[in-house]
Parts: sequence; C-alpha cells; structure tokens
Amino acid sequence: MNYASLKSIIAFALLAAASMQGCKPKGTQSAVTGDAASKVYVAPGKYDEFYNFVSGGFSGQMSVYGIPSGRLFRVIPVFSVDPEKGWGYSEETKPMLNTSHGFIPWDDLHHIALSVTNSEHDGRWVFGNANNTPRIARIDLKTFRTNEIIEIPNSAGNHSSPFITENSEYVVAGTRFSVPIGDNQDVPINTYKQNFKGTVSFIGIDKTSGNMNIAFQILTPGIDFDLARAGKGKSAGWFFFSCYNSEKANTLLEVNASQKDKDFIMAVNWKKAEEYAKAGKGVKKAVKYAHNVYNESTHSATSTIENEVLVLDPKDCPDMIYFMPCPKSPHGCDTDPTGEYIVGSGKLAATIPVFSFSKIQAAIAAKNFDGEYDGIPVLKYDAVLHGEVQKPGLGPLHTEFDGKGFAYTSFFVSSEIVKWNIKDLKVVDRVPTYYSIGHLCVPGGPTSKPWGKYVIAYNKITKDRYLPTGPELTQSAQLYSIDGDKMKLLLDFPTIGEPHYAEAIPAELITKNSQKIFKIEENKNPFAALGDNNAKVERKGNEVHVYMTSIRSHFTPDNIEGVKLGDVVYFHVTNLEQDWDIPHGFAVKGAGNAELLIMPGETQSLKWVPEKAGVYPMYCTDFCSALHQEMQGYVRVSPAGSNVPLTFSTGKTEPSVAAPEQKPAAK
Repeated sequence: MNYASLKSIIAFALLAAASMQGCKPKGTQSAVTGDAASKVYVAPGKYDEFYNFVSGGFSGQMSVYGIPSGRLFRVIPVFSVDPEKGWGYSEETKPMLNTSHGFIPWDDLHHIALSVTNSEHDGRWVFGNANNTPRIARIDLKTFRTNEIIEIPNSAGNHSSPFITENSEYVVAGTRFSVPIGDNQDVPINTYKQNFKGTVSFIGIDKTSGNMNIAFQILTPGIDFDLARAGKGKSAGWFFFSCYNSEKANTLLEVNASQKDKDFIMAVNWKKAEEYAKAGKGVKKAVKYAHNVYNESTHSATSTIENEVLVLDPKDCPDMIYFMPCPKSPHGCDTDPTGEYIVGSGKLAATIPVFSFSKIQAAIAAKNFDGEYDGIPVLKYDAVLHGEVQKPGLGPLHTEFDGKGFAYTSFFVSSEIVKWNIKDLKVVDRVPTYYSIGHLCVPGGPTSKPWGKYVIAYNKITKDRYLPTGPELTQSAQLYSIDGDKMKLLLDFPTIGEPHYAEAIPAELITKNSQKIFKIEENKNPFAALGDNNAKVERKGNEVHVYMTSIRSHFTPDNIEGVKLGDVVYFHVTNLEQDWDIPHGFAVKGAGNAELLIMPGETQSLKWVPEKAGVYPMYCTDFCSALHQEMQGYVRVSPAGSNVPLTFSTGKTEPSVAAPEQKPAAK
C-alpha cells in the first residue's frame, strides 16, 4: 500500500464518520431517557453500587469513581509525585519512585487490572502500568495505597500491560517498542530488522501478600505489542497479545506499518513457558531494575536494585508461541467470559474477527500453518476463525462482555458503542458517544462473571459537552444502561487526566475489607513518637531530627530553637489519632518540597533545608477540627556557628532569656 492509497482510506473513514455524526443530536443536548436522572441519583448518605478504577494517562495516577453517580472519590498517587498526599515528597515514599535511571517523578499510566480468583474479581489489589519508564504497580484495596512498584528490564515502553492470569498467578506486560537488547545497544536505527527485539514479561504474584517478582521473560520478534488478555475457562493457561508493525518499520509508522493487510494476535502457552522456565531452558541475563515495596507496619518504602532476569527464547522452547493473522493494526484483544472466543480489533479494518480457541487447538494439533514469522508458526486465518462481525462500524478498538452472550465494542472513528451477539456475530444495537470513544468498561467485563448493568465510554474528545475552560477541556466519560435490549445514555461525567482503560467492581467486595486506621501500637516506623511524652528533637551532626506528634489540635513540640544554617531538618510526624478519617497535614514555610499527609496512627517524614536565618511557621494543612487554624508552631533558624542551644517545647508561654546578639562565626 502506498501513501496515496492510505490517505484515501483515511479520507473515506473520516467522511463516513462525518455522515454518522450528522445523525446525532446537535449541541450539548443528547437523547437521554426521561428517567435517566433517577437511575444515576445516589441520595445523601447512600452509597454507589460500584467502584470504578480509572487510569489517569499522562497524570501518572489512578482515579476512583462511584457508579452510577460518576462522583470522584479519590486520586491514588502511583507513578507521579502528588503534593496533596505528599507522595514522592515524604522521605518514606520517595523510594517508591526510584528506578534504575534514578528518581523518576512522572509516568504515563494507561491501563489497570483488578486481581481475580477463578477469573472473577476478588477485591484484593489493583495493578497499573507505567508506559514510559516500564514499571508495574500494585495498589492494596484495603488502604487504596500503592504498595509495590517493580521496574521491567529489557523493555522500552510498557503499553501492553498489566493483564492478569485467571488466578492472579501473573501480571503480564508486553513491550510497546522493540529495541536492541543485549550487550551492544548502540546500533543504527535503520538496522531495526536485524537488531531489534521485543519481550513479554511474566511477573509472579504471591497468593497471600501480593508481592511481585519477575518470574521470566519471553524474547519475541521485533514487533510492537498493543494490548492483551489472559485466557480463561477453556483457554486457561494461554495468553493473547495484539501486535502491530509486523513490517518492522522504524520511521513514519502511520504509512510504513500499514503496508500489510494483516498483522498478528500472538498466542502464548504460558503454562508451557512456566514448565520451560522450571526445566532450566531459560538464560539468566544481567540487567538492572528497581523493586520498590511499601511496608504498612513501618509506613515506609525500600528500593532494591535487582541484577538479573530469566529469559526464554522461542527457538529453544518449541510449541510455546504461535501467531494468528489479524486485520491490520489490531488494538484490542479480548477474551469472552467462557474463554472460547478471542476478539481482535483491527483499527484500519471494516470487520471484527472473532477467533475460536477450540479451532486454535485443532489447527496447532494438525500443524495447519501458513508459514513462519521469525521462526514462529503462523496459524492459517480461516482455520482459527469463528467468524467476522460484518460492517459493525469504523475504527474498532476494545470489546467487553455482559455475561448474557453479548459483546460491546468501541469505535473511535464513528464515535459509537456497538452491541453484537457473540455466537451469530450479528449487530443488535448501537449508540453514539460524545466524542471519539477509546476504551470502554462493563463492570466485570473482562472476567468470567460480568455484572453487566452498565457500559462506560471513555471519550478522547469533549468538544461541547461541558462549560469551556480555555483551549483544553476536561476528559469525558459517559454512562449507558445495558439492562434492557437497547443501550440508553444516562450520564456524562468528567475524569482526571486522559483515561484509557478502567474496571468496575461491586463496592461490597472492597468495603468489607477497608482499613480505617493504623493501630498506633503496631506502628514500627523507627522515627515514630507513640505519645506526646516521646516527642523530642535530636541533633546528629548537621542533621536535626524532630520526633513530633499531631493530634487535634496541636503539634508536640510546637516551638523549636537551635536549628542553624547548614542543618538538614527532618520532621518525623506521628498522627496519634485513632479515629476514622482524621488525617493531619504538615508544612513548614520555605520547604522546597510539599506537605505531608499523615493517616491516623501513621508516621511520615519531611526533609527541610532552611536557606536563611529567621523564624519559620509550621502548620497543619488538612482541616481537622474547629481549632485547626490554631494548629501551628514555629521553628527558629540561627546563623551557622551560633550558640543558640537546641531546645523544644509545647505550651511554654513565659518569656525566655534574651538571646545574645548573634555574630557571624569566625572564618
């Protein structure tokens, strides 16, 4: 295909999309049912039915919404610093953002995955991916806090993740960009076909703690991985990845990676890969990657640099990987609740191919191949195809399921969600979205037990849906009812960052295990002050350590003197509250980083290097009581070499002895 013909295809798609848009309601009005408001209304004091965990895209964070209300409950800091919560600013959380490249205060979180048991949501953990500096994070749903981040070596862009096997044995990640791998990575870019390789990583998950480790990686041809899904039920033990750029282009991919009519879905027998790894078929490669773990007892994180990873090469591990042709540039790759059907979505195709796992197994057994690709067998398209959904729309991206035999696919170009029957592949309904939908979410949609009831569209373009806010508008999500035969638009609600994928789960699976406080007697932070009588200030060379407590409505101590220029001050603040939802904040004037936010029973530390002599206020930043405004204190900083003794107090009101005039220290 040449550039001109590609332009013709794109022009046709845009023209068709414009004609479809012409059928939509004009302006901000939309065809909602008369009872839409009552269906999304959650009365004061009542709870939403579902939690919706939404990726934050370029914000690097994850957000939590209630469904059906669309109310934002929380932004969970993951890969980016967050001054609201002190994430990446407190000494305890800084190690969570460590990598083999050093401290990285930002990343691009595209996808999430909720932990599962028997392919059903279990409400324990939610995982998120870092697309830029490849990492996987695990958030504990008892605390809604990021508890672990592991970097992925031999990867360059971590888009195809985190996807999870049916009993949370592994979180799986495929590299977005193939790159040179090995000792010599300084090669000409135009030697892509000779020197570039990809990898998919299988990250083991401890069944009890959730702790992660990279069990093994599989070396792949130099193609790009987009999305993936684990098999389930019939296809348990397998994993399916959408792949593009089978042309192995290294420039102008919009043209050069769209030459072929088909790219691939890669099918991996991960059970066999696991057996090969245990049998010693892999090779240990020297690499460097960070593994960061947050300890809920010490309320602090540690970062460890790991030095090797086990790599399996398909040429040494036969029958582990197969390719299936899929219409060009596939994006989504989704398995239905039974695990029998695998749906591919070619962004530049006018059909949706649906593959049959039973046929895949039969084709493998019969060696019904259509040649090889870099030594990996390619299964014949017709031999593994269940069928194609004909003319469903333009620009298919992602598919989820309702557990009633229907699939829901998002169409970016034609801005719509299309509902179709999995068995006979016939379209039964379609609704417009506003505008250019990317991902979509059905509660439980990727599991073997969807709850259905709603489908949520995450749209890339907002246009006229909300009040204008300058050149950039908020991101837009839309909630549709799927209770009946026809989808019905119920609600628009704005979202944080650029949402990509999201998953929704019944609230009761999480709320029953929610942690309300940290028990003060279980606080093992080495800098904790477990009562006002334990508060103190100590000097260790040029370091001053303030062991401080906070409780409604004062700090102990709240007057500190004897700090000198050149000192590094550490405020170790312990929140003595043992009541739910009473955090305290802490900030000091002139600090070069953010505040602390300390949960009940927790200890967090703020590093401060004063730059000039004077008296500096400190105060609580999180409203805690009627006397919150009075929750403040002072730190006196004197010139270097001064003879002001290190003292601290709370409630001491009598005048102190006049301080002698300070003179610069002799040089």
